[in-house]
Amino acid sequence: MLSPRLLSRSICLLLCLIVYEGDAHVFASEPRAQGLVELKRFPAREAHQAVAVDEHAFYAISSREIGRYDKQSGQKLKLWSPPRDSHIKHLNSGIVIDGKLYCAHSNWPAAPLKNTIEVFDAASLRPLQTLKFPKTTGAINWVDRREAKWWVVFAFYGKAETVKQTRLVRYNDQWQPEAEWTFPEQVVQRFLPNSNSGGAWGPGGLLFTTGHDHGELYVLRVPEQPGVMEYVETLAAPLAGQGIAWDATDDGVLYGIVRKQHEVVKMRLKQTE
Repeated sequence: MLSPRLLSRSICLLLCLIVYEGDAHVFASEPRAQGLVELKRFPAREAHQAVAVDEHAFYAISSREIGRYDKQSGQKLKLWSPPRDSHIKHLNSGIVIDGKLYCAHSNWPAAPLKNTIEVFDAASLRPLQTLKFPKTTGAINWVDRREAKWWVVFAFYGKAETVKQTRLVRYNDQWQPEAEWTFPEQVVQRFLPNSNSGGAWGPGGLLFTTGHDHGELYVLRVPEQPGVMEYVETLAAPLAGQGIAWDATDDGVLYGIVRKQHEVVKMRLKQTE
């Protein structure tokens, strides 16, 4: 029979092995990101708020202009600027779906707050439609599409208690809200004194988000039930906050911007098993 001391040590060793095997199983089934590696930079005068991307081009977005650029050469192909009497005040992030560029837009910081999604023909940048959100609070900062649903973030700025109101809202195809989630505390603290600027659904069904300035991506898991999103990890990235976009035609490739230099950055997510 083992002495009490040896028995205790044996039990501890067995528990450690069980925990290790459990962790090994989790990490084997869920590859973890190592970071983002810069591939290329492109000068783009309009790269002030965000970037969108499709098969052939990327779209540099400023508050009141959109530049369409060739993905390979970086040559500007098209420029859209609104007329003087346009309602366009503050374009934010964009996403290209089926040949249409959807841009989040608000009149922030004016009051009363007016949020819209502006829809453009991606190739010609011709305005097609304005989708209005008449009964929302917070400034609309980005829009994405996943699993036949629309996902929109409404941002709040200022002190922590106010920024905590920033929320992700899921809409159906009739733009009726279905559910909403807020950001975890450790991510809110990195947003301060600003808020969530960009976001896009990425590899592994995870949500990759940015703040206003930091060269970081905050990776989140959105639970089935509404509530608080789950923090996964923070990744260093060669960008400076603002709107981001995954390239649907090139797995693991993300586009972001550095607004001070007016640059679009192409980068790749590295993962380990």
